Amino acid sequence: MMEYKGYLGKAEYDDEAELFHGEVIGTNDIITFQGASVKELKKAFKDSVDEYIDFCRKMGKEPEKTASGKYACQEKRRESELLADIGSEQRS
Repeated sequence: MMEYKGYLGKAEYDDEAELFHGEVIGTNDIITFQGASVKELKKAFKDSVDEYIDFCRKMGKEPEKTASGKYACQEKRRESELLADIGSEQRS
């Protein structure tokens, strides 16, 4: 997870495309970013958040923010539970 200006970003690596793809989580708006390296990914995340905030201001809309750190904790817990379920199914 990455955090910038109250926004949380989640990313995955696409081995076939050799790119990191990410999205800002916890908002109804779709905010994505990508980069070929971790450094590029972090910069793209920050640039996407800044562009989103600027776009909202130009449109006269209040930018949505990730609700709170609680979302990230809930998301991590769900991921952990899912992985545990998958692990127990594979052992069965």
